[in-house]
Amino acid sequence: MTNDPAVSVEGLVKAYGSVRALDGLELTVRPGTVCALLGPNGAGKTTAVRVLATLVTPDAGRARVLGHDVVTDALAVRRSVGLAGQHAAVDDDLTGRENLVVLGRMLHLGRRGARARADELLAEFDLADAADRLVKTWSGGMRRRLDLIASFVVPRPVLLLDEPTTGLDPRSRTEIWATVRGLVAAGTAVVLTTQYLEEADRLADDVVIIDRGRAVATGSPDALKARIGVRIDIEVDSPSDLLAAASALAAVSGAAPEVDPDRRRVSAPTSDHAVTLPAVVRHLDAAGVAITDAAVRRPTLDEVFLTLTAKEHAA
Repeated sequence: MTNDPAVSVEGLVKAYGSVRALDGLELTVRPGTVCALLGPNGAGKTTAVRVLATLVTPDAGRARVLGHDVVTDALAVRRSVGLAGQHAAVDDDLTGRENLVVLGRMLHLGRRGARARADELLAEFDLADAADRLVKTWSGGMRRRLDLIASFVVPRPVLLLDEPTTGLDPRSRTEIWATVRGLVAAGTAVVLTTQYLEEADRLADDVVIIDRGRAVATGSPDALKARIGVRIDIEVDSPSDLLAAASALAAVSGAAPEVDPDRRRVSAPTSDHAVTLPAVVRHLDAAGVAITDAAVRRPTLDEVFLTLTAKEHAA
């Protein structure tokens, strides 16, 4: 596998009137990895995908796919990427097999080659039993999986997935994740936008948090979690102990704790990775606080996302 990036984005700008959807975006995706783009609605994630797919022309900056510029060498880029957008593009009034055969013939596989490729993909992705049913009778997860398959009837080294599991149930999301992992294991580079932070945590090798068209944080899920330290969670035995627990936790963490009276819970972040649970319990014992539960844990990617985007808006 080459060390050259599969996708490279430098200073990308795209404006719609007075709104800058992309404002100097930087992005690098390696072959055989998943790069997840996270951000609030309107952050620029879908615009970035559309630029990489050559559906939108940037106003400034540069984007390359396998070394091909998306503006000056758009045809080569289109031959290199598969795209699954937010809405399934398959035809509900055709069978699963017919959908794939039609696409194969459009991509110049020929009648026999298109049918052979359709049969291969339907079997590989566990859709063969439903292949000759109209797609309108399929479940949402099956239809979304067919849409992903359709994006690589002709294998592509780069796959662009724009919120591929939105609206799917947990089982269907898990099936899509398995499909993506299989493609990545075979060397495909995947650019993934998602509203499900668990999805990014489970799939991504690298995460880029985008806000107002710029990358505000980049790194692996573990590296991003490490940036905001660990979190201490305490559940007290009696509501009357909440204030004492908050005071003790502030002394340990160096941060102002959050108090949840309904759950009798006190929580605080700390950048001190050396904090241990026994040390926390000793401080609480010294304060005379009786606890029913205590934990020192890493933050979730949801907490990382909220913390980093909040800092950006406060800047």
